[in-house]
Amino acid sequence: MKLAMKLTALAALVSLSVVSGAQADCLSDIKKAGVITAGNGLLGTKPFVWKNEDGSYGGMEWEIFQELGKRLGVPKQEYVITEWTSLIPGLKVGRWDIILSGMAATQERVQGAGISFSTPYFLLYDYVIVKKDSPIKTLDDLKGKTLASTLGTMDSINAHVLVDAGKAGKVLDFNDFGSPFSALRNGQADAVVMDQATLLAQEETMGDLRTLGEPLYYKSKPEWAAAEEKAPYILGGTSVGVRKECPELLAAINEALASMDADGTRKAILSKYHVWAPYQEKMLK
Repeated sequence: MKLAMKLTALAALVSLSVVSGAQADCLSDIKKAGVITAGNGLLGTKPFVWKNEDGSYGGMEWEIFQELGKRLGVPKQEYVITEWTSLIPGLKVGRWDIILSGMAATQERVQGAGISFSTPYFLLYDYVIVKKDSPIKTLDDLKGKTLASTLGTMDSINAHVLVDAGKAGKVLDFNDFGSPFSALRNGQADAVVMDQATLLAQEETMGDLRTLGEPLYYKSKPEWAAAEEKAPYILGGTSVGVRKECPELLAAINEALASMDADGTRKAILSKYHVWAPYQEKMLK
């Protein structure tokens, strides 16, 4: 009986070791497959990523994704399109290799959700956005008004901060980045809280938007404020999400991003999509 129990325990240990070994060699597995997959909840959101009529992708994150693949030695890059709220759960169970979807690194995601992030490749901040013909002229006019944003994002946190401070009435959170602007247009919401890159794209299609006041830089939830103070990144820096079991993949991605900075590739990509600015040069504290 004892021998059987020992053999069962040994088998479990060997099985665990095999799984751990496989998890610890994520980059090798990706290279063997010849493809790296990225979860994406931003498809159709310019300037990040969209699909062309011929089925090809376009956008600054698609170009960054291609560069990462090339510098990692992986010939093929594929998106797995999903809802924003499923990006982290899907990563953790291995539905995709990385998250490359305009996701900002936060300690809530690092410590709370248990994933790792690369160094940032783009720095986001928010605006409060209204229609040009809106009677809302200043941030003070938002009292009692409805804000629209995207569930699970730093934009949503900023919107809820305004409500908690008594500066707005309530927040409507949607599962994608286009619906908040649709809600603004159909009168369901009075204003949108969203990042400057998404605003730039929406201005191209709507043409009737304006912003209120100064940019809103990202704030952490109060319970994570102390941890964010110690974090190396400036809050709002979008990064590549990686499973914690894949440290060698994370190191390779960081090396690739550093090389993109060194040879000017990242700046060239962001400039192509009109989102480069001097503050993009420094995204670490």
